[in-house]
Amino acid sequence: MTFAVYGKHLAETVLPILQTLVDKLGNAGQLYFYEPFFRAIGGKLHFADQPLLFSTQAEIQGRADILFSIGGDGTMLDAVTLVGDSGILLNGINMGRLGFLSGISKGQIIPALDAILASEYDIDQRTLLKLETSNGLFLPFNFALNELTVSKAKPMSLLTIHARVNDDFLNSYWADGLIVSTPTGSTAYSLSCNGPIIAPDAGSFVITPIASHNLTVRPVVIRDDVEIRIRIGGEKTSFFVSLDSRIQEVENPVELVIRKAGFKVNLLRLRNASFFNTLRDKLNWGLDVRN
Repeated sequence: MTFAVYGKHLAETVLPILQTLVDKLGNAGQLYFYEPFFRAIGGKLHFADQPLLFSTQAEIQGRADILFSIGGDGTMLDAVTLVGDSGILLNGINMGRLGFLSGISKGQIIPALDAILASEYDIDQRTLLKLETSNGLFLPFNFALNELTVSKAKPMSLLTIHARVNDDFLNSYWADGLIVSTPTGSTAYSLSCNGPIIAPDAGSFVITPIASHNLTVRPVVIRDDVEIRIRIGGEKTSFFVSLDSRIQEVENPVELVIRKAGFKVNLLRLRNASFFNTLRDKLNWGLDVRN
């Protein structure tokens, strides 16, 4: 097998864990290392064979079987831009705190790697959303695994956000912003804004307002085969648009068109894990004296 390792930066305290990963993967097959990550920490690790370096999807597409993201969920979201539509399996090793996406904790790394190398895992295909604009925002990485967010650029003002679903007018939101979330992203920013938790295979998007000025406005769950169109009121208004952890400031007028992307990301899931197990574990469900 061929493995790719992606990361951004790591504390010195977790280098022994990364060394364990490098040793096991290097013994099992060919190893690729994300070049900026290797330049940052490669001198602090021992490699039996020098890894091949990569910096783009094209350099590992058709070569790497699994890409390991080392860090938290933010690092894993960045790794999605390297995997893209390549079909490479993506797995996260959580060096941070909560970690909904990067499901393998530091303490699980040895048994988890043993299971992966024995092919004892399943594959979760996760829907992404795609953004289209007349000015080509975020190209060529105009897709997101978690969410698209529109948010205000001026801290003391509100945005007026006009949203349509297909040909139907949904609402004009007076709010700090608006989130369009995939099921994967329903446990991220949308959840912190009182959005619902959606199972990964539900075939839905969630439209969630951020600090709506109208208290009766609530999140809306819709099918993911629709087209969502968003316009911001005010001809000279500036605002922020983000796709997962990437963000750009935009000047009006511009229309945001959101659809389901034409490909999915393959997340590697160990067989003793499940979405509901993760919910209970990460959100501390059931921690009650009655249980």
